[in-house]
Amino acid sequence: MKTIDSIPTSKMQRASKLVTTGAKIGVNYLKYYGDKITKTEEIAKARLNENNAEDIYDGLKQLKGSALKVAQMLSMEKSILPQAYVEKFSLSQFSVPPLSPALVTKTFKTYFGKNPTEIYDKFDAVSINAASIGQVHKAEKDNKKLAVKIQYPGVAQSIASDLSLVKPIAVKLFNIKGKDSDKYFKEVENKLVEETNYTLEIDQSQSIVEDCKHIPNLKFPNYYPTLSSDRIITMDWMNGVHLSEFSTKNENVSNALGQALWDFYMFQIHKLKKVHADPHPGNFLISPDNELIVIDFGCMKTIPNDFYIPYFELAKKENISNPEYFEKKLFELEILRTDDSEEELIFFKAMFHEMLSLFTQPFHEDTFDFSDEIFFNKISDLGAKYAKSTELKNMNGNRGSKHFIYINRTFFGLYNLMHDLKAKEVKINNFKSL
Repeated sequence: MKTIDSIPTSKMQRASKLVTTGAKIGVNYLKYYGDKITKTEEIAKARLNENNAEDIYDGLKQLKGSALKVAQMLSMEKSILPQAYVEKFSLSQFSVPPLSPALVTKTFKTYFGKNPTEIYDKFDAVSINAASIGQVHKAEKDNKKLAVKIQYPGVAQSIASDLSLVKPIAVKLFNIKGKDSDKYFKEVENKLVEETNYTLEIDQSQSIVEDCKHIPNLKFPNYYPTLSSDRIITMDWMNGVHLSEFSTKNENVSNALGQALWDFYMFQIHKLKKVHADPHPGNFLISPDNELIVIDFGCMKTIPNDFYIPYFELAKKENISNPEYFEKKLFELEILRTDDSEEELIFFKAMFHEMLSLFTQPFHEDTFDFSDEIFFNKISDLGAKYAKSTELKNMNGNRGSKHFIYINRTFFGLYNLMHDLKAKEVKINNFKSL
């Protein structure tokens, strides 16, 4: 893969890159209008989506950082974006152009005060894996194989300006209105600030490892604070394949991995009241012994009780079926608002009743089959239904507590990973005995 010799770091440089990308999108629309004359609307729109997705991703992957991270988050919302965007943005999970070896050495010295060869016995300046905020290198010290994650230059300093550039797109995409809508962007900004603090990530990693190491079929790396800094993390090198690349015909293996993944998340959510809120395939490996390896704890979400209680009360079938109780919880979770019109109250109550009735089905069973294509097709169809809803587009999309952003992201990502594993007979409440 082609490497990058420089990253735009100033607000002006990054804005200029997005302006260039915008100009390319303008050309794509001109082509689209021409295509509509000679081709069907469906073919013309498909080509527009493919061209736009490619140009937007090409621009974001050169910026890296927050802008690319937002693309990664959107790629998990498969029912919101056209497939062309999902496919392109999914590459941001674990496959983006890395920094060149020369820039890696320069960046490492800036962060650590020494060249990597002065710290490690061996260091491979060619990246093994590059993502949105940092990239990983192989190293060795004292006969230990290590993974060294190096943050891209300028990422931490450009979070606020990046989000201000992305905000107009997100507002239009999700139809967010109202004076208090900034709470959602502030929540994303705060989490991104945390993700660029590698000292915090090491603390979070060691804490979660200690709390969850007893869960069967889970494996974690050791972390080395003395070989790390606020922009560099050194941990054990873990042998395995990315979850998205893993396949097995052994149903017992799939079920065991799925159970481990489910137990890992349920234990965090219900016992620790905090959760690894970045469940995309690039953060999980499958070891040669078919153990699930978790390798990234940069994005951790604490779940306050005033959100946790009503959120999981609405996962109960009997509460969804109780109209008065259901409406009360929707207000508690800020899904329904006191300034809503009668039309909005009726619409959103019905919408969330339909969504929750479907999405919470796993919690209504003792065991659940996450390989069930019918269940996942229904989720996809429901998402597509509301994505196309003209009625919804005319209403205020500013809905729900700010905590929904990362908790919903966690569950959408978890469901998709469970489906990728084709896990069956997953014991939903197994975490209670751990």
